[in-house]
Amino acid sequence: MKKIYLYTRFERFWHWVQALFIFMLLLTGFEIHGTFGLMGFAKAVSLHNLLGITWIILFIFFIFWLFTTGEWRQYVPTTKKLFEVIRYYSSGIFKGQPHPVRKTRGAKHNPLQRLTYLGLTAVLLSLQMLTGFLYYTYNDWKAWGIDGFLDLGVLAAIHVLCGFAILAFVIVHIYMTTTGHTLTAHIAAMFSGWEEVEEGEVESWEVHERT
Repeated sequence: MKKIYLYTRFERFWHWVQALFIFMLLLTGFEIHGTFGLMGFAKAVSLHNLLGITWIILFIFFIFWLFTTGEWRQYVPTTKKLFEVIRYYSSGIFKGQPHPVRKTRGAKHNPLQRLTYLGLTAVLLSLQMLTGFLYYTYNDWKAWGIDGFLDLGVLAAIHVLCGFAILAFVIVHIYMTTTGHTLTAHIAAMFSGWEEVEEGEVESWEVHERT
């Protein structure tokens, strides 16, 4: 095995900050819905709103960072080796087979990860933030002229469904971090930035790969 530097300080910072925000938003969100009592309804609502607005602001900075650094290329979807990766995670991994795609600095996400992260960022998180923001600004709908087009009940239902979808992603994501060559290899990389990969020549499988 050899180590390559994959994740910059900002990427690691954003990863763990977003993980904290998602955890706290889920925690306060469940309390708002009466699942349990920890800090009280009023405090949970105030904290949930503050975290939500702050998360949106940080998310905008992250998108800006993606496009100014060229890292958006890491999320360009591709079908090249997609089905090989799906077969690996559905059966090959349990037979000790090698991963069909090796990570490089120019292509740190495999095809399945690209589709997942693109859908998570561009669709699920964006929809969650939009519905949360509209819910938060409900009293301004009339002034904005959108009160006749939106229904608060439908908006709330979409927001809750997105929350459960994000929770499902988190559970799967935590499991996937244990599928490296060691139990903690992937998690360690998100702290240090250095990922351990097999030595030898690396096939340039991704057309967007950069040196």
